[in-house]
Amino acid sequence: MVYKIRVILDTKDNIFRDIEIKGKQTLWNLHLGIKSAFSLQGEELSAFNLLESDGTIIKSVPLEDMTDEGDGEIMSDVYIDEAFETDGDRAQFQYGLLDLWEFFCELVEVVDEKPAVNYPITVFRFGAVPLKAPGKSSGKNKKPVMPLFNDDDDFAFNDDFEEGDFADEDDDFDDEDALDFADEPLDDDDED
Repeated sequence: MVYKIRVILDTKDNIFRDIEIKGKQTLWNLHLGIKSAFSLQGEELSAFNLLESDGTIIKSVPLEDMTDEGDGEIMSDVYIDEAFETDGDRAQFQYGLLDLWEFFCELVEVVDEKPAVNYPITVFRFGAVPLKAPGKSSGKNKKPVMPLFNDDDDFAFNDDFEEGDFADEDDDFDDEDALDFADEPLDDDDED
């Protein structure tokens, strides 16, 4: 059987690809199909997060084993028919580290295999892929996460501190004592 999976780029624009892949191929093959369909360059780290219907992650399947023991499950261990058992099953695909591309994958339908087709294959394309990974919140109205102060605030240093607030605190300190201490020679015992 062949699984038709819709792969949607996580961006404000509608950009997606439909990829057909055999049920007995692995997530590694789907990873290669997504890279080809979206023209992703390089050999970046990637992972599939298999999702429940409410969007919670069931398990994460990386491209390479990152466990200390070296016995973790990787993409080449998980078959497509295990990851996408019924129509509507979903996964999140993340590609890259610094420039993170995020995709949502959903099983659309299961169809019969066509002879002489080299799977995985992109069967439908919609939207133009950007040259670099899209940001989560791009645009002119982007606000910083934690503004230092509002533009509307009338902030002035002198409003909070009146002249003379600190003048009375140093009355007990004699500047001459500080100068005398700086001129004293060090004893040999003090150097150790």
